Amino acid sequence: MEISKGNFWNDPASAQKVMQKLTHQKDKVQVYEELEREIEDTATLWEIAVEEDDSSLEAEIDKAVKGLNGRFNQLELEILLSGAYDRNNAIITLHSGAGGTESQDWVQMLYRMYVRWGERRGYKVETLDLLPGEEAGIKSVTFSLDGENAYGYAKCEKGVHRLVRISPFDASGRRHTSFASVDVIPEVDEDMEITIDPEELKVDTYRSSGAGGQHVNKTDSAVRITHIPSGIIVQCQSERSQIQNRAYCMRILKARLLELKRKQQEEEISDIRGEQNDIAWGSQIRSYVFHPYSMVKDHRTNVETGNVNAVMDGEIDQFISSCLQHNAGKA
Repeated sequence: MEISKGNFWNDPASAQKVMQKLTHQKDKVQVYEELEREIEDTATLWEIAVEEDDSSLEAEIDKAVKGLNGRFNQLELEILLSGAYDRNNAIITLHSGAGGTESQDWVQMLYRMYVRWGERRGYKVETLDLLPGEEAGIKSVTFSLDGENAYGYAKCEKGVHRLVRISPFDASGRRHTSFASVDVIPEVDEDMEITIDPEELKVDTYRSSGAGGQHVNKTDSAVRITHIPSGIIVQCQSERSQIQNRAYCMRILKARLLELKRKQQEEEISDIRGEQNDIAWGSQIRSYVFHPYSMVKDHRTNVETGNVNAVMDGEIDQFISSCLQHNAGKA
């Protein structure tokens, strides 16, 4: 089959997608070849140690084996990312629950945790919309994680997260429980099966809110788009340009419409099976306990750790790994 150079290379978006897929496949081959060489080198080192009865090589061999185990575990996780959109970028939205300032502060803590986690993985983190609390914290925030398999990993964080601690906002020093919801959707490529009719959109512009700055509260740069048929509302005020904020809104809207379509398909399957899923607000997926003891526990897999500070600094891969393995076992 002959590819028309004029049609293909004159379409930058199509060319970029093909090149990305090609790079991804090349990276896979490179990883395989690197592992093959490392295994051969380690095996050779072990043979030399045995033949020469050289115990001094034991530490080096042990280090090499542990490194290989880590690489294989990572590859195993990537194999589990077989969903249609797992390789896509992720759009994450955090909402505070009942509890006012307490829950809003909890959202800010979670936001910091995910930003740090994303940066650890080398993802580009971009805030798309942020609504601050009246006194402290964040009421809601939407941000994107751009990078390979971002959605595949981040989707494990979707659900309700529960915090138990001594409140820094309570003069009596009482223990409080706060809730925040985490929603994760894949960012949709331009050529995916989501068509949006401009006639079905209501677009509002308003002045950005924030801590200050030249463009805050001076120009109507913030954008809110309502998709009338579905009732979905998205907004963005992170950029100074109304055009840029509108483009971000359309990215989020397209992703949410895709997620809505996916949920409708799941509900149809559930109706056929006669199954009911509990999606109640109180069904938290993970608890973060700061008092009277320190522990973070995932209620889906029972994985837990006492190092709360490390978790809040973005070390959540153990929960994501166990979630992916758990879900693969249920499939």
